[in-house]
Amino acid sequence: MPLPVVLVTGSSRGIGLAVAGAFAASHRVALNCDKNIPQLSAAVDMIKIVRPDAIGVPADVSDYAQAERLYEAVRRRLGPVDVLVNNAGIQCWGLFQEQSPRDWRRVMDVNVNSAFNCAHLALPDMLRQKRGVIINISSVWGARGASCEAVYSASKGALDSFTRALAKELGPSGIRVNAIACGIIDTEMNAGLNREERETLRGQISLGRFGLAGEAGKIALYLASDDASYINGQIITADGGMY
Repeated sequence: MPLPVVLVTGSSRGIGLAVAGAFAASHRVALNCDKNIPQLSAAVDMIKIVRPDAIGVPADVSDYAQAERLYEAVRRRLGPVDVLVNNAGIQCWGLFQEQSPRDWRRVMDVNVNSAFNCAHLALPDMLRQKRGVIINISSVWGARGASCEAVYSASKGALDSFTRALAKELGPSGIRVNAIACGIIDTEMNAGLNREERETLRGQISLGRFGLAGEAGKIALYLASDDASYINGQIITADGGMY
C-alpha cells in the first residue's frame, strides 16, 4: 500500500517547512510556496534527505486556478492528497486606521481564501475515499485579538470558524478538520520584533520562551495520525501558556 500523501501550503520556510519535515518519515510530501522559488527548491532538497520523492510546486493558493494546477500536479506525481495542511499565511502589522482596503483583501485572500481553495480541491478525493485530514494553521490572535493586528486577527478568527463548521459537515464522511492556534513561534515572520518587544512577549508566556516551528510540526503530525482519530473540530492552542 502506498504511503499517504501530505500537501503543506506555504512550506518553503518556518512552520510550513517544519510541518513538512515532521511528515517526511511517514508520508509522501508536497511542498508549496508562491514567489520564492529558490527557497522552495532548498526546502525540497532538505526534505528529500528523508523522503527522496518529495516535490515542490510553486503556486499562489489564494488564486483558485493556481491552486487547481497545484492539485493536478500533486495528484499526477504523488497521488491524491490524504492530509492537507493549510499553512499559507501573511501578517499585517500596524494601526487599523492605517490599513487600506487592499491590505484587508490581501490578508483575507492569503489567510482565508487559500484555505477555502485548497480544502475545496482536496474534498473530491477525500470524499471518494471516505477518509482524509485537513489541518489549518491558525493563531491565538484569532480567538483573543491583538492590538495593531486587527486585520490579521480577523482572518484567523474566520479560519477558526471555518475549521469548526467544516468539521461538523465532513465528520460523517470520515474526514477530520482541526486547527493549530500557534502562539509566538520563533520564525522569520517574527524576526522583525526588536529586543524590547521580544522581552515583553516572552514575559507574557508562562514557559518563558517562544515556541519552535518543529513543535508545531509535531502537533500537526499527531493530528493527522490514527492516535487522534477522535479529535475533530478542535482548535488546538500551542502558546506556551500565554497570560
